[in-house]
Amino acid sequence: MIKPIMHDTQFLAQKAMPATPTDVDVLTDLRDTLQANTERCVGMAANMIGVNKRIIIVQMGILPVILVNPQIVRQENPYQTTEGCLSLPGERPTTRYETIEVTYQDQAFKPHKQAFSGWIAQIIQHEVDHCEGLII
Repeated sequence: MIKPIMHDTQFLAQKAMPATPTDVDVLTDLRDTLQANTERCVGMAANMIGVNKRIIIVQMGILPVILVNPQIVRQENPYQTTEGCLSLPGERPTTRYETIEVTYQDQAFKPHKQAFSGWIAQIIQHEVDHCEGLII
């Protein structure tokens, strides 16, 4: 189901709770909502649709990929950039890392550990910040 985008910064500033298999409907809602906003959005966290769970979705080429309970465990080569967010107006400066390593679960809640770099790494970092209650 396509959900409205959350703009309440007080809600967005909350640290997300771990996701469990009972949150499976959130995965579908995130996928549907990202698809409905593809012209202006490349990633989304569950709190952006009003669900305070640690779930993100990232557009990786033509495929949207869901990462459940993502944790960045390694980061290398910091750089400065500016980012926008569907939940907030304008752009803000931030520090990102060229290469990151992330532990997460897939949509079947199977654990993974994977390295990402470049644009995909930047999107993941932005969405993980949402899970941490950091507003970028």
